[in-house]
Amino acid sequence: MNAIIEESPSLAQELRTALERGEDDLLSELVAAHPAQDIALALGELPRQHWHTLFERLGHERAAEVYAHLPTEHQTELLQNLDHDQASRLIGELSYDDAAAVLDELQDEHAEAILDALPEDDQQVLNSLLAYPEESAGRIMTPEFATVQPEWTVAEALDHLRERSEIAETVNTIFAVTPKGQLLGWLRLKELLLSRPTARVQAILHTDIVSIEAHEDQEEAARRISHYDLDVLPVVDEWGAILGIITVDDVLDIIRDETTEDFHRMAAVADLPLSLRDASLKILYRKRIGWLVILVVVNILSGTAITFFEASIEAVVALVFFLPMVIASGGNAGAQASTLMVRALATGDIQASDWLRMGLKEILVAASLGLALAAAIWLTGNWLGTLQVANAIAIAMFLVVMFGSLFGMTLPFLLTRLKLDPATASAPLITSVVDVVGIVIYFGVATAILRLG
Repeated sequence: MNAIIEESPSLAQELRTALERGEDDLLSELVAAHPAQDIALALGELPRQHWHTLFERLGHERAAEVYAHLPTEHQTELLQNLDHDQASRLIGELSYDDAAAVLDELQDEHAEAILDALPEDDQQVLNSLLAYPEESAGRIMTPEFATVQPEWTVAEALDHLRERSEIAETVNTIFAVTPKGQLLGWLRLKELLLSRPTARVQAILHTDIVSIEAHEDQEEAARRISHYDLDVLPVVDEWGAILGIITVDDVLDIIRDETTEDFHRMAAVADLPLSLRDASLKILYRKRIGWLVILVVVNILSGTAITFFEASIEAVVALVFFLPMVIASGGNAGAQASTLMVRALATGDIQASDWLRMGLKEILVAASLGLALAAAIWLTGNWLGTLQVANAIAIAMFLVVMFGSLFGMTLPFLLTRLKLDPATASAPLITSVVDVVGIVIYFGVATAILRLG
């Protein structure tokens, strides 16, 4: 007889039970026993009325740890239910880059009220970060970092790092600068620890610097960290002075958000400001209806195109049977090509300048695909219709697949040239355009080959 296995309660269920029963000791045990990331995840599953209570029980430092790992929409919602003093204490415990990200999502009046309640030094730092353009590297950098000077001995550098360890976000990678802050090179903490105390920093300094200017795009920061396998990317001004650093955990959030945004756009969905689970029916409707209306208008052209070939349809009714197969194949080929190009452009695998090389390659691939699909539909057409019909639909299949593939490949490059997101070349948009052109190609070829009036 099989034993019945009872599923243990989740952390969210345990937290809810402790909160509803007022069991503060149990709540403290749960909070102490789980990482801040797990508590943040569980909080999203709790009823909203428990959020404020849970944060009151966490204590300032622990509350800040949990708060830093909440989704942006949850951070904003929670902060709006706190008074300015409570909100300021919570923001004050965050790292500067996390605090700037939270304030950026608030209404201007609310953000200003919280900023005014912070110490003046914190206000200056946060205002300087918020002054950078949205989506820029400067907006996500942290000014909390440690530097050394090349003329210092290893012992002096280590003493300095010990003093800065509580302030710096990381000391695994250390940057060497001039007295005026000009970036000269970098070294790892391990190299310092293994060097002789009397050796000079400049003797172990690496001068192959990879950095990013503060006004460059966040995606470029993520690309450089990934491409050069960096733990930390220094952010500099136009004169090469270091302003802050971007760490791996910062760009992981960027990559996740950008990937989600690309998936939404490729499915013809406008950007969602919050998670799918928390999005209301109204928001989901509004984010999806726009593109659907546009695509309906495009598809009206498909129906209009068919009306021009009524005589051909009346003469050979079998043409209608093969139409969906031909049009769907062209749309699918276009969607495949577009997806490959959008992803390759996003990862930096190809550049806009590679258009001609990729175009020539796509012509060969599309021709191979078109011939294979044409052969398959020719056999079906010859079986269900006549030789002439089979020839007509096979030629149409080849041409439609060629057009769909080349259009799907070209559109992302064109959008990139126009400084637009190539993910806007969504599969539904490409499919709809290929539908219209494919119908014209299909019936045009059939009319010419079958000599229909």
